[in-house]
Amino acid sequence: MVTAANQRLLEQNVKPAVEAFLSVRGLQLAPEKTLITHISKGFDFLGQNVRKYGNKLLIKPARKSQQAILNKVADVLKSNRTATQAQVIMVLNPILRGWAMYHRHVVAADIFSRIDHLIWVKVWRWARRRHPNKGMRWIKARYFERHGMRDWVFACATKPAELAYRPVLFRLAQLPIKRHTKVCSRANPFDPAWSSYFEQRAHAI
Repeated sequence: MVTAANQRLLEQNVKPAVEAFLSVRGLQLAPEKTLITHISKGFDFLGQNVRKYGNKLLIKPARKSQQAILNKVADVLKSNRTATQAQVIMVLNPILRGWAMYHRHVVAADIFSRIDHLIWVKVWRWARRRHPNKGMRWIKARYFERHGMRDWVFACATKPAELAYRPVLFRLAQLPIKRHTKVCSRANPFDPAWSSYFEQRAHAI
């Protein structure tokens, strides 16, 4: 990702320099992945969208990344139609937690809540398909619980014999957003004098 003062500079100076640098090493820019755009229009990079709104730069989970996690959840539910609720939760939780951990350092709180809702819709449909002859109240009592002020929590009513705990579906919004702290410009990971600084950063993360 390269920034410049204007589009002309990127097209006439920066891009040719990057292409020359890669060419010597037997590499080249992929046309379908190379984009020159204004920061106000934004762009996707490593699953996140970088865009400037007025004077504020915001980085959010990209729409493609959001759709990818929803598609993954749908695939898991589709391939586990006859699995137990505990098995489904055990498969989904690492997927959801990993996605949330990756995006927890950006502006993602509202998106986490939205994804949680859409996932709830999917697990509710999964539960209803399993019991087409049962009513809504029966299905809710069978697959969902109240935890404190939150109702409709997708969780096992009893602890499976093979597990030491009762599985509860991971909720993205329960993971607190933790802003990334910039590395000090003078810090050098190869300089022993900065060892304590990087150790403190590692513990903080």
